[in-house]
Amino acid sequence: MYKKRSIKFWLIFWVAAILFLIGWFFFWQTRFGGTEKIGAVLDYLPVGKEQLGDYKTLITLADYFTKKDSTEKTFLVLFQNNLEIRPGGGYIGSFGILKVKNGQIQEIQTHDLSNFDARIPDTFEPPYPMKETLRISSWKLRDSNFSPDFPTNAKKAEEFYHLGKGEEQFDAVIAITSNVLTSVLKVTGPVQIEDYPGTYDSENAVISLEYQVEKGYAQQGIEKGERKSVMNLLAAEISKRVSGFNSTQKLELAKIILEDLKKKDIQLYFKNSDLQKSAEETNWAGAVDQNWSKDYLMTVDANLGAYKSDYYVKRLVDYSIDLTQEKPVAHLRITYNHTAKQKDFMTRDYLTYLRVYVPDGSWLTNWQGADSDPKFGTEFGKKFFGAIVKVPLGQSKTVELTYTLPENVKNEYDLKIQKQAGINDVPIQLHITDSSGIKNDYSFTINSDIVLNNQK
Repeated sequence: MYKKRSIKFWLIFWVAAILFLIGWFFFWQTRFGGTEKIGAVLDYLPVGKEQLGDYKTLITLADYFTKKDSTEKTFLVLFQNNLEIRPGGGYIGSFGILKVKNGQIQEIQTHDLSNFDARIPDTFEPPYPMKETLRISSWKLRDSNFSPDFPTNAKKAEEFYHLGKGEEQFDAVIAITSNVLTSVLKVTGPVQIEDYPGTYDSENAVISLEYQVEKGYAQQGIEKGERKSVMNLLAAEISKRVSGFNSTQKLELAKIILEDLKKKDIQLYFKNSDLQKSAEETNWAGAVDQNWSKDYLMTVDANLGAYKSDYYVKRLVDYSIDLTQEKPVAHLRITYNHTAKQKDFMTRDYLTYLRVYVPDGSWLTNWQGADSDPKFGTEFGKKFFGAIVKVPLGQSKTVELTYTLPENVKNEYDLKIQKQAGINDVPIQLHITDSSGIKNDYSFTINSDIVLNNQK
Protein backbone atom coordinates (compact mmCIF):
# COMPACT_ATOMS: atom_id res chain seq x y z
CA MET A 1 0.00 0.00 0.00
CA TYR A 2 1.05 3.57 -0.63
CA LYS A 3 1.82 5.71 2.35
CA LYS A 4 -0.88 8.34 2.82
CA ARG A 5 1.25 11.39 2.38
CA SER A 6 1.89 14.12 -0.17
CA ILE A 7 3.55 12.49 -3.21
CA LYS A 8 5.94 14.83 -4.93
CA PHE A 9 5.70 15.53 -8.60
CA TRP A 10 8.96 14.11 -9.91
CA LEU A 11 8.62 10.87 -8.00
CA ILE A 12 5.30 10.26 -9.68
CA PHE A 13 6.95 10.77 -13.03
CA TRP A 14 9.69 8.27 -12.26
CA VAL A 15 7.02 5.76 -11.22
CA ALA A 16 5.23 6.53 -14.48
CA ALA A 17 8.46 5.87 -16.37
CA ILE A 18 8.76 2.46 -14.68
CA LEU A 19 5.17 1.69 -15.63
CA PHE A 20 5.91 2.63 -19.24
CA LEU A 21 8.77 0.15 -19.28
CA ILE A 22 6.64 -2.52 -17.62
CA GLY A 23 3.82 -1.91 -20.09
CA TRP A 24 6.22 -2.23 -22.99
CA PHE A 25 7.63 -5.40 -21.51
CA PHE A 26 4.23 -7.03 -21.00
CA PHE A 27 3.14 -6.12 -24.51
CA TRP A 28 6.06 -8.01 -25.98
CA GLN A 29 5.80 -10.82 -23.43
CA THR A 30 2.12 -11.36 -24.22
CA ARG A 31 2.70 -11.18 -27.94
CA PHE A 32 5.75 -13.43 -28.11
CA GLY A 33 5.50 -15.61 -25.00
CA GLY A 34 8.16 -14.72 -22.44
CA THR A 35 11.47 -12.91 -22.03
CA GLU A 36 13.61 -15.49 -23.81
CA LYS A 37 11.33 -15.49 -26.85
CA ILE A 38 11.30 -11.70 -26.89
CA GLY A 39 15.09 -11.69 -27.12
CA ALA A 40 14.97 -14.17 -29.98
CA VAL A 41 12.41 -12.07 -31.86
CA LEU A 42 14.48 -8.90 -31.38
CA ASP A 43 17.38 -10.53 -33.22
CA TYR A 44 15.26 -10.48 -36.38
CA LEU A 45 13.94 -6.95 -36.11
CA PRO A 46 15.18 -4.43 -38.73
CA VAL A 47 17.08 -2.26 -36.24
CA GLY A 48 20.74 -1.33 -35.84
CA LYS A 49 23.12 -3.14 -33.51
CA GLU A 50 23.13 -0.31 -30.96
CA GLN A 51 19.34 -0.01 -30.90
CA LEU A 52 19.02 -3.80 -30.62
CA GLY A 53 21.31 -3.73 -27.58
CA ASP A 54 19.17 -0.99 -26.04
CA TYR A 55 16.00 -3.02 -26.48
CA LYS A 56 17.57 -6.13 -24.97
CA THR A 57 18.77 -4.17 -21.95
CA LEU A 58 15.32 -2.62 -21.62
CA ILE A 59 13.83 -6.11 -21.49
CA THR A 60 16.39 -7.15 -18.86
CA LEU A 61 15.46 -4.17 -16.68
CA ALA A 62 11.73 -4.68 -17.17
CA ASP A 63 12.18 -8.31 -16.15
CA TYR A 64 14.08 -7.15 -13.05
CA PHE A 65 11.29 -4.76 -12.04
CA THR A 66 8.43 -7.21 -12.68
CA LYS A 67 9.97 -10.50 -11.57
CA LYS A 68 7.71 -12.39 -9.19
CA ASP A 69 10.37 -13.61 -6.79
CA SER A 70 8.77 -12.32 -3.55
CA THR A 71 11.84 -10.11 -3.07
CA GLU A 72 11.34 -6.45 -2.19
CA LYS A 73 13.58 -4.08 -4.14
CA THR A 74 14.29 -0.60 -2.80
CA PHE A 75 15.37 2.36 -4.94
CA LEU A 76 16.73 5.78 -4.08
CA VAL A 77 15.39 8.28 -6.64
CA LEU A 78 17.10 11.67 -7.01
CA PHE A 79 15.16 14.52 -8.60
CA GLN A 80 17.49 16.85 -10.48
CA ASN A 81 16.29 20.24 -11.69
CA ASN A 82 18.43 20.88 -14.76
CA LEU A 83 17.23 24.47 -14.98
CA GLU A 84 19.92 24.85 -12.30
CA ILE A 85 22.63 22.65 -13.76
CA ARG A 86 25.05 20.67 -11.64
CA PRO A 87 27.77 18.31 -12.88
CA GLY A 88 25.57 15.25 -12.35
CA GLY A 89 22.46 16.68 -14.01
CA GLY A 90 20.86 19.41 -11.88
CA TYR A 91 20.17 20.72 -8.39
CA ILE A 92 18.72 17.99 -6.15
CA GLY A 93 15.74 19.53 -4.37
CA SER A 94 14.15 16.31 -3.18
CA PHE A 95 14.49 12.55 -3.28
CA GLY A 96 12.19 9.57 -3.14
CA ILE A 97 12.33 6.02 -1.86
CA LEU A 98 10.47 3.50 -3.99
CA LYS A 99 9.79 -0.12 -2.99
CA VAL A 100 8.70 -2.74 -5.51
CA LYS A 101 7.79 -6.40 -4.96
CA ASN A 102 6.55 -8.93 -7.51
CA GLY A 103 6.15 -6.16 -10.08
CA GLN A 104 3.92 -4.08 -7.78
CA ILE A 105 4.76 -0.78 -6.09
CA GLN A 106 4.64 -1.41 -2.34
CA GLU A 107 5.56 1.98 -0.92
CA ILE A 108 6.55 5.50 -1.89
CA GLN A 109 8.29 7.94 0.42
CA THR A 110 9.32 11.49 -0.44
CA HIS A 111 11.72 13.85 1.29
CA ASP A 112 12.34 17.56 0.81
CA LEU A 113 16.08 18.11 1.12
CA SER A 114 15.70 21.46 2.84
CA ASN A 115 14.50 19.41 5.82
CA PHE A 116 16.48 16.19 5.40
CA ASP A 117 19.85 17.93 4.96
CA ALA A 118 19.47 19.50 8.41
CA ARG A 119 19.96 16.00 9.85
CA ILE A 120 23.39 15.62 8.23
CA PRO A 121 26.32 16.74 10.44
CA ASP A 122 28.06 19.97 9.38
CA THR A 123 31.43 18.29 9.17
CA PHE A 124 32.05 17.74 5.44
CA GLU A 125 34.10 20.29 3.52
CA PRO A 126 32.36 21.18 0.22
CA PRO A 127 34.27 20.70 -3.04
CA TYR A 128 35.76 23.82 -4.59
CA PRO A 129 34.23 26.34 -5.26
CA MET A 130 30.91 25.73 -3.48
CA LYS A 131 32.12 27.17 -0.20
CA GLU A 132 33.52 30.28 -1.89
CA THR A 133 30.51 31.02 -4.14
CA LEU A 134 27.47 29.54 -2.37
CA ARG A 135 28.64 30.58 1.11
CA ILE A 136 28.04 27.13 2.54
CA SER A 137 30.24 25.61 5.19
CA SER A 138 29.33 21.95 4.81
CA TRP A 139 28.60 19.47 2.01
CA LYS A 140 25.09 17.96 2.01
CA LEU A 141 22.97 15.60 -0.08
CA ARG A 142 21.47 18.41 -2.19
CA ASP A 143 24.94 19.11 -3.61
CA SER A 144 26.14 15.50 -3.69
CA ASN A 145 26.14 15.28 -7.51
CA PHE A 146 29.24 17.43 -8.00
CA SER A 147 30.94 14.81 -10.16
CA PRO A 148 30.26 14.25 -13.88
CA ASP A 149 30.35 10.50 -13.09
CA PHE A 150 26.97 9.16 -11.94
CA PRO A 151 28.26 6.05 -10.11
CA THR A 152 30.36 8.43 -7.98
CA ASN A 153 27.34 10.64 -7.34
CA ALA A 154 25.09 7.69 -6.54
CA LYS A 155 27.48 6.39 -3.89
CA LYS A 156 27.92 9.88 -2.44
CA ALA A 157 24.14 10.44 -2.26
CA GLU A 158 23.67 7.14 -0.46
CA GLU A 159 26.48 8.05 1.95
CA PHE A 160 24.80 11.35 2.81
CA TYR A 161 21.43 9.61 3.14
CA HIS A 162 22.82 7.31 5.83
CA LEU A 163 24.61 10.22 7.53
CA GLY A 164 21.16 11.83 7.76
CA LYS A 165 20.04 8.74 9.71
CA GLY A 166 18.26 7.16 6.78
CA GLU A 167 17.84 3.45 7.42
CA GLU A 168 17.01 1.94 3.99
CA GLN A 169 19.47 -0.24 2.09
CA PHE A 170 19.16 0.41 -1.63
CA ASP A 171 19.30 -1.98 -4.57
CA ALA A 172 19.75 0.89 -7.01
CA VAL A 173 20.04 4.66 -7.26
CA ILE A 174 18.20 6.45 -10.06
CA ALA A 175 18.45 10.09 -11.11
CA ILE A 176 16.02 11.92 -13.38
CA THR A 177 15.94 15.47 -14.72
CA SER A 178 12.92 17.64 -15.39
CA ASN A 179 13.29 16.86 -19.11
CA VAL A 180 11.43 13.60 -18.43
CA LEU A 181 8.21 15.60 -18.05
CA THR A 182 8.71 17.08 -21.50
CA SER A 183 9.20 13.60 -22.93
CA VAL A 184 6.03 12.26 -21.34
CA LEU A 185 3.89 15.13 -22.66
CA LYS A 186 5.09 14.49 -26.21
CA VAL A 187 3.02 11.30 -26.15
CA THR A 188 0.14 12.20 -23.83
CA GLY A 189 -0.48 15.52 -25.57
CA PRO A 190 -1.35 18.84 -23.87
CA VAL A 191 -2.94 18.72 -20.43
CA GLN A 192 -5.29 21.21 -18.79
CA ILE A 193 -6.00 21.21 -15.06
CA GLU A 194 -9.33 22.29 -13.61
CA ASP A 195 -9.18 25.61 -11.72
CA TYR A 196 -5.67 26.37 -13.02
CA PRO A 197 -4.96 28.67 -15.97
CA GLY A 198 -3.22 27.63 -19.17
CA THR A 199 -2.30 24.38 -20.87
CA TYR A 200 0.75 22.26 -20.09
CA ASP A 201 2.44 20.78 -23.12
CA SER A 202 5.89 19.50 -24.12
CA GLU A 203 7.03 23.00 -25.06
CA ASN A 204 6.01 24.98 -21.99
CA ALA A 205 5.34 22.61 -19.07
CA VAL A 206 8.65 22.91 -17.19
CA ILE A 207 8.80 26.70 -17.31
CA SER A 208 5.04 27.06 -16.65
CA LEU A 209 5.28 24.87 -13.55
CA GLU A 210 8.30 26.81 -12.34
CA TYR A 211 6.29 30.03 -12.62
CA GLN A 212 3.18 28.51 -11.01
CA VAL A 213 4.97 27.28 -7.86
CA GLU A 214 7.13 30.39 -7.49
CA LYS A 215 4.82 33.26 -8.48
CA GLY A 216 1.49 32.24 -9.98
CA TYR A 217 0.02 30.64 -6.85
CA ALA A 218 0.07 33.95 -4.95
CA GLN A 219 -1.78 35.78 -7.73
CA GLN A 220 -4.43 33.02 -7.70
CA GLY A 221 -4.98 33.24 -3.94
CA ILE A 222 -3.46 29.81 -3.24
CA GLU A 223 -1.81 29.26 0.14
CA LYS A 224 1.98 28.90 0.03
CA GLY A 225 1.78 25.46 1.59
CA GLU A 226 -0.46 24.33 -1.27
CA ARG A 227 1.54 25.89 -4.10
CA LYS A 228 2.83 22.53 -5.37
CA SER A 229 -0.62 20.91 -5.51
CA VAL A 230 -0.71 21.63 -9.22
CA MET A 231 2.13 19.15 -9.69
CA ASN A 232 0.20 16.30 -8.12
CA LEU A 233 -2.87 17.18 -10.18
CA LEU A 234 -0.85 17.26 -13.39
CA ALA A 235 0.80 13.94 -12.56
CA ALA A 236 -2.58 12.37 -11.79
CA GLU A 237 -4.00 13.50 -15.12
CA ILE A 238 -1.00 12.16 -17.04
CA SER A 239 -1.16 8.84 -15.16
CA LYS A 240 -4.85 8.61 -16.06
CA ARG A 241 -4.06 9.05 -19.74
CA VAL A 242 -1.21 6.56 -19.65
CA SER A 243 -3.41 3.91 -18.05
CA GLY A 244 -5.59 4.01 -21.15
CA PHE A 245 -2.77 3.77 -23.69
CA ASN A 246 -2.90 1.12 -26.36
CA SER A 247 0.12 -0.98 -27.36
CA THR A 248 1.24 1.49 -30.03
CA GLN A 249 1.26 4.37 -27.56
CA LYS A 250 3.18 2.28 -25.02
CA LEU A 251 5.80 1.50 -27.63
CA GLU A 252 6.08 5.19 -28.47
CA LEU A 253 6.62 5.97 -24.79
CA ALA A 254 9.25 3.25 -24.55
CA LYS A 255 11.14 4.84 -27.45
CA ILE A 256 11.05 8.23 -25.73
CA ILE A 257 12.23 6.76 -22.43
CA LEU A 258 15.09 5.13 -24.34
CA GLU A 259 16.04 8.57 -25.65
CA ASP A 260 15.97 9.98 -22.11
CA LEU A 261 18.30 7.21 -20.99
CA LYS A 262 20.67 7.90 -23.86
CA LYS A 263 20.62 11.63 -23.12
CA LYS A 264 21.34 10.92 -19.42
CA ASP A 265 18.06 12.51 -18.35
CA ILE A 266 17.60 9.16 -16.61
CA GLN A 267 20.73 7.63 -15.04
CA LEU A 268 20.93 4.21 -13.40
CA TYR A 269 23.23 2.72 -10.80
CA PHE A 270 22.65 -0.88 -9.68
CA LYS A 271 24.23 -2.83 -6.84
CA ASN A 272 23.70 -5.95 -8.96
CA SER A 273 26.92 -6.21 -10.99
CA ASP A 274 25.23 -7.80 -14.03
CA LEU A 275 22.59 -5.09 -14.22
CA GLN A 276 25.23 -2.38 -13.73
CA LYS A 277 27.29 -3.88 -16.55
CA SER A 278 24.24 -3.80 -18.83
CA ALA A 279 23.57 -0.17 -17.91
CA GLU A 280 27.19 0.75 -18.65
CA GLU A 281 27.21 -1.07 -22.00
CA THR A 282 24.18 0.90 -23.15
CA ASN A 283 25.57 4.17 -21.71
CA TRP A 284 22.65 4.44 -19.29
CA ALA A 285 24.88 4.50 -16.22
CA GLY A 286 26.10 8.09 -16.70
CA ALA A 287 29.68 6.93 -16.18
CA VAL A 288 32.83 8.73 -17.27
CA ASP A 289 34.71 6.33 -19.57
CA GLN A 290 37.85 5.51 -17.59
CA ASN A 291 39.16 3.04 -20.19
CA TRP A 292 39.26 5.38 -23.19
CA SER A 293 42.92 6.03 -24.04
CA LYS A 294 42.75 8.31 -27.09
CA ASP A 295 41.61 11.91 -27.52
CA TYR A 296 38.81 12.80 -25.16
CA LEU A 297 36.63 15.80 -24.33
CA MET A 298 33.96 16.47 -21.72
CA THR A 299 32.86 19.93 -20.64
CA VAL A 300 31.11 20.16 -17.26
CA ASP A 301 29.24 23.13 -15.80
CA ALA A 302 28.08 23.76 -12.23
CA ASN A 303 25.57 26.59 -11.77
CA LEU A 304 26.59 28.30 -8.54
CA GLY A 305 23.80 30.48 -7.22
CA ALA A 306 22.51 31.72 -10.59
CA TYR A 307 18.99 30.44 -9.84
CA LYS A 308 17.31 28.71 -12.82
CA SER A 309 19.38 30.61 -15.39
CA ASP A 310 20.29 27.49 -17.35
CA TYR A 311 16.90 27.74 -19.03
CA TYR A 312 18.22 30.87 -20.76
CA VAL A 313 21.88 29.94 -21.29
CA LYS A 314 22.80 28.54 -24.71
CA ARG A 315 26.18 26.95 -25.40
CA LEU A 316 28.32 26.46 -28.49
CA VAL A 317 31.49 24.35 -28.56
CA ASP A 318 34.26 24.68 -31.16
CA TYR A 319 37.12 22.17 -30.98
CA SER A 320 40.20 22.18 -33.22
CA ILE A 321 42.99 19.59 -33.16
CA ASP A 322 46.29 19.86 -35.05
CA LEU A 323 48.05 16.52 -35.49
CA THR A 324 50.93 17.91 -37.56
CA GLN A 325 52.81 18.93 -34.42
CA GLU A 326 55.16 16.62 -32.50
CA LYS A 327 52.71 16.93 -29.61
CA PRO A 328 49.15 17.43 -30.92
CA VAL A 329 47.76 20.89 -30.15
CA ALA A 330 44.10 21.31 -29.15
CA HIS A 331 42.18 24.58 -29.17
CA LEU A 332 38.80 24.67 -27.46
CA ARG A 333 36.26 27.51 -27.55
CA ILE A 334 33.13 27.41 -25.40
CA THR A 335 30.65 30.24 -25.97
CA TYR A 336 27.91 31.00 -23.46
CA ASN A 337 24.98 33.14 -24.60
CA HIS A 338 22.79 34.38 -21.73
CA THR A 339 19.50 35.14 -23.53
CA ALA A 340 17.62 36.53 -20.50
CA LYS A 341 17.35 40.32 -20.51
CA GLN A 342 16.56 41.09 -16.88
CA LYS A 343 16.56 39.59 -13.40
CA ASP A 344 13.42 37.88 -12.21
CA PHE A 345 12.38 35.01 -9.94
CA MET A 346 14.25 32.56 -12.21
CA THR A 347 17.41 34.22 -13.38
CA ARG A 348 20.31 36.56 -12.74
CA ASP A 349 23.86 36.90 -14.08
CA TYR A 350 25.16 33.43 -14.88
CA LEU A 351 27.91 31.98 -12.69
CA THR A 352 29.38 28.56 -13.43
CA TYR A 353 32.37 26.49 -12.43
CA LEU A 354 33.56 25.07 -15.73
CA ARG A 355 35.67 21.92 -15.84
CA VAL A 356 37.14 20.54 -19.05
CA TYR A 357 38.15 16.87 -19.00
CA VAL A 358 40.91 15.87 -21.44
CA PRO A 359 43.38 12.98 -21.82
CA ASP A 360 45.75 12.42 -18.93
CA GLY A 361 49.14 13.89 -19.78
CA SER A 362 47.68 16.98 -21.49
CA TRP A 363 49.27 20.35 -20.69
CA LEU A 364 47.39 23.66 -20.58
CA THR A 365 49.32 26.45 -22.36
CA ASN A 366 46.71 29.21 -22.50
CA TRP A 367 43.30 30.01 -20.97
CA GLN A 368 41.30 33.15 -21.78
CA GLY A 369 37.84 34.41 -20.87
CA ALA A 370 37.52 32.87 -17.40
CA ASP A 371 36.99 34.90 -14.23
CA SER A 372 39.44 33.00 -12.03
CA ASP A 373 42.83 31.37 -12.33
CA PRO A 374 42.61 27.80 -13.61
CA LYS A 375 42.58 24.81 -11.29
CA PHE A 376 44.07 21.45 -12.26
CA GLY A 377 43.38 17.89 -11.24
CA THR A 378 43.19 14.26 -12.31
CA GLU A 379 40.35 11.77 -11.86
CA PHE A 380 38.76 8.93 -13.81
CA GLY A 381 42.01 8.51 -15.72
CA LYS A 382 41.59 12.03 -17.12
CA LYS A 383 43.06 15.45 -16.51
CA PHE A 384 40.80 18.42 -15.93
CA PHE A 385 41.18 22.18 -16.08
CA GLY A 386 38.67 24.25 -14.11
CA ALA A 387 37.76 27.91 -13.64
CA ILE A 388 34.86 30.19 -12.73
CA VAL A 389 33.02 31.85 -15.60
CA LYS A 390 30.59 34.77 -15.26
CA VAL A 391 28.13 35.74 -18.01
CA PRO A 392 26.04 38.89 -17.44
CA LEU A 393 22.38 39.00 -18.42
CA GLY A 394 21.85 39.54 -22.14
CA GLN A 395 25.51 39.01 -23.00
CA SER A 396 27.79 36.36 -24.47
CA LYS A 397 31.18 35.18 -23.33
CA THR A 398 33.69 32.86 -24.97
CA VAL A 399 36.20 30.84 -22.96
CA GLU A 400 39.26 29.65 -24.91
CA LEU A 401 41.74 26.94 -23.96
CA THR A 402 44.86 25.83 -25.77
CA TYR A 403 46.62 22.69 -24.61
CA THR A 404 48.93 19.99 -25.86
CA LEU A 405 47.90 16.35 -25.94
CA PRO A 406 49.99 13.24 -25.29
CA GLU A 407 51.97 12.10 -28.33
CA ASN A 408 50.21 8.73 -28.50
CA VAL A 409 46.94 10.52 -29.41
CA LYS A 410 48.31 10.83 -32.97
CA ASN A 411 48.34 7.05 -33.46
CA GLU A 412 45.15 6.14 -35.34
CA TYR A 413 43.39 9.24 -34.07
CA ASP A 414 39.98 8.72 -32.46
CA LEU A 415 37.98 11.19 -30.37
CA LYS A 416 35.37 10.48 -27.73
CA ILE A 417 33.07 13.28 -26.53
CA GLN A 418 30.94 12.62 -23.47
CA LYS A 419 28.00 14.89 -22.72
CA GLN A 420 27.02 16.25 -19.34
CA ALA A 421 23.71 15.04 -17.92
CA GLY A 422 21.00 17.70 -18.01
CA ILE A 423 22.43 19.74 -20.90
CA ASN A 424 21.08 18.80 -24.34
CA ASP A 425 21.16 20.14 -27.90
CA VAL A 426 24.64 21.68 -27.73
CA PRO A 427 26.02 22.50 -31.23
CA ILE A 428 29.62 21.39 -31.78
CA GLN A 429 32.00 22.46 -34.54
CA LEU A 430 34.93 20.09 -34.92
CA HIS A 431 38.09 20.67 -36.99
CA ILE A 432 40.74 17.97 -37.32
CA THR A 433 44.00 18.53 -39.19
CA ASP A 434 45.59 15.13 -39.68
CA SER A 435 49.33 14.38 -39.63
CA SER A 436 49.60 15.01 -43.40
CA GLY A 437 48.00 18.47 -43.09
CA ILE A 438 44.56 17.57 -44.46
CA LYS A 439 41.76 19.29 -42.60
CA ASN A 440 38.37 17.73 -41.96
CA ASP A 441 35.43 19.68 -40.55
CA TYR A 442 32.41 18.26 -38.76
CA SER A 443 29.25 19.85 -37.39
CA PHE A 444 26.70 18.17 -35.16
CA THR A 445 24.50 18.58 -32.11
CA ILE A 446 25.39 16.44 -29.12
CA ASN A 447 22.63 14.64 -27.25
CA SER A 448 24.55 11.51 -26.30
CA ASP A 449 28.13 10.35 -25.97
CA ILE A 450 29.79 10.04 -29.37
CA VAL A 451 32.96 8.50 -30.84
CA LEU A 452 34.49 9.92 -34.00
CA ASN A 453 36.99 7.84 -35.95
CA ASN A 454 38.90 10.16 -38.26
CA GLN A 455 40.56 7.25 -40.06
CA LYS A 456 37.34 6.05 -41.70
